[in-house]
Amino acid sequence: MSLIILTGASGSGKTAIAKAVAARFAGKIDVYHFDDIGVPPLSRMAADYGSPAGWQRAMTFKWFESLAQAQHSGRNQLLEGQMRLAFLEEAAAATGIAYLPLLADCDDETRTHRLAIERRQPELANAEMMIWASFLRREAVAKKCAILDTSRLSLDESVRAVVERF
Repeated sequence: MSLIILTGASGSGKTAIAKAVAARFAGKIDVYHFDDIGVPPLSRMAADYGSPAGWQRAMTFKWFESLAQAQHSGRNQLLEGQMRLAFLEEAAAATGIAYLPLLADCDDETRTHRLAIERRQPELANAEMMIWASFLRREAVAKKCAILDTSRLSLDESVRAVVERF
């Protein structure tokens, strides 16, 4: 597989994993971060795309168009971000590129600790984030998407689990 999409809710470990992959496999794996596209305020997402979900869908398509062009390099690619699996499927079908979806997930206690303590963003450790994580988990199960439970894994173990999938 030359393209892995690492998705998951905040606190799942996806960004830490992606940054470690970028540092350890520079020149072999190109790493992209969904949010590098720029994340506008929710009000702008709603005004321009009808809803935050509409913005996420549109940006997923934009990323897949960019990734389709970058695939000519022949290197492995990793895109991390908070994307619905349904949007990934639509964008892949539209661009004709193959990818492996992988949900980074963790239990709510671990997510809360990472967000509130490790990242010092307690405002993200809220009911909405836990509902979003649960939604992504249910979607992954329904679509038979691989799930990487990072709750008890070290960063090294998580990185290894992702890189082994290439």
